[in-house]
Amino acid sequence: MYLFINFITHSSDQIQLILFVCTLFLCWNIENIAALSLDYKKWKHAFLNARFILTNSPIQLLMGIAFVSTMQLTAKHHFGLAYYFPTFHSQFLLFVVTFLLLDLGEYFYHVIMHKVKRLWMFHLVHHTDKVVDVSTTLREHPGENIIRLSFTLLWVFLSGAVFWALVLRQIIQVFTTLFAHMNYRLPNKMDSILGALFITPNLHQVHHHYQQPYTDSNYGDVLSIWDRLFGTFKKLPPENVVFGVDTHMENEDNSNFRSLFKLPFGKYRKNLKKN
Repeated sequence: MYLFINFITHSSDQIQLILFVCTLFLCWNIENIAALSLDYKKWKHAFLNARFILTNSPIQLLMGIAFVSTMQLTAKHHFGLAYYFPTFHSQFLLFVVTFLLLDLGEYFYHVIMHKVKRLWMFHLVHHTDKVVDVSTTLREHPGENIIRLSFTLLWVFLSGAVFWALVLRQIIQVFTTLFAHMNYRLPNKMDSILGALFITPNLHQVHHHYQQPYTDSNYGDVLSIWDRLFGTFKKLPPENVVFGVDTHMENEDNSNFRSLFKLPFGKYRKNLKKN
């Protein structure tokens, strides 16, 4: 276990990059073979979403420095919720507690982004994608990138997460995020089993449905247990799922990079309630 933790600690950036590329490659090709729909220009769609990498990379670099400083501070003063659990004699239990605290924090962050109007305008950029596939994971406005990482930094500070546990959690998150956004549906039986604990593509597609109340459901990041616990868990027959947001269904709103970049600073449009 010590060797594994040491390896993660000294190779985190490389591991996450390799995992992201390999997982993206795997999911991309599964989509090519068994996608829900191939009735769209997949490469054009991917290149639009990938442009957000250029706007988000400098932010992630700067925030990375803040994360290191924060974890050094919490470790020095033994500050954080994880220190109140008898876990530091067991690396496994320490990771489980850290993982649960951070995943719960991500659930609350996601709810906040949907409920606060101006924050929703930033998150809306992600939701306006009318075809949800693995490239949708890249579709994040730099404003939301700052907000999301700031919230994650707060959860790290409050939880007292140690570096190796945070990195391992992020590695798992990379896989599950790409998996949840795949343009693919699991067989119902498999989804029932995996969905009892994890957010699956079937569950996350409901979250990307264009109308309320489904847009405000299935907020979970890695685990689906928080949605079940807090009453935000929903299912929807696959034939009824339509991707996008009912307030921004025109191509000019959802398929133009310049329009997407300016979207958070425009006028708030109220979502229509589904009867």
